[in-house]
Amino acid sequence: MTIANKQIIYANTPSPAIDPSLSTGTFKLNTSSIPDHVPDNRVLVRSHYLSLDPAMRQWLTAKRSYIAPVERGSVMRGQTIGQVISVGKDMKNQFSVGDWVLAYSGWQEYAVLGAKAVQKVEIPPGCIPTDAMAVLGMTGLTAYFGMTEVGKPQPGNTVVVSGAAGATGMVAGQIAKIKGAKRVVGLAGSADKCNFLTKELGFDAAINYKDKDWKKQLKDATPEYIDVFFDNVGGEILDACLARAARDARFVICGAISQYNSAKPQGPASFMTVISQRVTMKGFIVFDYENKYPVALRDLATWLTQGKLKRKEYIIKGGLEAAPQGLVDLYGGANTGKMMVEVTPLTEAIGTSKAKL
Repeated sequence: MTIANKQIIYANTPSPAIDPSLSTGTFKLNTSSIPDHVPDNRVLVRSHYLSLDPAMRQWLTAKRSYIAPVERGSVMRGQTIGQVISVGKDMKNQFSVGDWVLAYSGWQEYAVLGAKAVQKVEIPPGCIPTDAMAVLGMTGLTAYFGMTEVGKPQPGNTVVVSGAAGATGMVAGQIAKIKGAKRVVGLAGSADKCNFLTKELGFDAAINYKDKDWKKQLKDATPEYIDVFFDNVGGEILDACLARAARDARFVICGAISQYNSAKPQGPASFMTVISQRVTMKGFIVFDYENKYPVALRDLATWLTQGKLKRKEYIIKGGLEAAPQGLVDLYGGANTGKMMVEVTPLTEAIGTSKAKL
């Protein structure tokens, strides 16, 4: 017996933007077959939620990066949360049917994976499975290490976060508050997102960068200049914040979503401020801190269950086919919170684990 498996394949190089059409665009839909009897040293995982991440654009073409680009003709790279539905005999001491797992399965409904590509998800009390791909996953870890290891906010500091209503930015800003920052300011792309930041997450101020006077608002919101800037956006926003840098400011360069689809990425024009204000600008990758994951996850889970850290998910319906347009929408700023595609509804989860949901 075989299982029909939908896959999204990387078909055509973006030029430079991603084309979401599954017939003529960057990706194409494929259907493969997976035997329901898996090899002894593998598990069969069924995907329920697929993470969409800003770095995915870089994965398609970046030649010199922290990870090799996805090869054309291959299943698109991605992380999912799903369930183990079959276990090879050599893996039965590690996994059981019905276990929830984080899987580096790529953009497909099913995947046969070895132990290194699958991580069992232990859901802390008061948390939900999808937290493992958001606040308690790479998103939360990225925010945690970028803020605590690179930004290092101190009591009395002013912290600014760009892309603050996105999956990483919203966590980074909340961590700055937890760590005692005097003032946390978020930049986001709509009035609704700004209201979310101030009214629900506790940011001290939020600025809609689409307002004509957003730079004046930034100046007004940072009267003591910027001690820590956590940047997910790059481009004009990075430049404006650099012009507001305080003496010995720390600029955490996490991402540059505004530039990923640009043929000629824009660098900062206010670069002389780095010299005059002794600014430190440091890029980082979450994998740099892998040996510290357990401590970070413990902190994040504690803050989440205590209510100090709030979550928000942006879930796209429509199955795997919705992923390409979802990724385009991610770059357009459609989401508030962590963006995921519902590949398989939870109503189809293995019955023995429904009590865990």
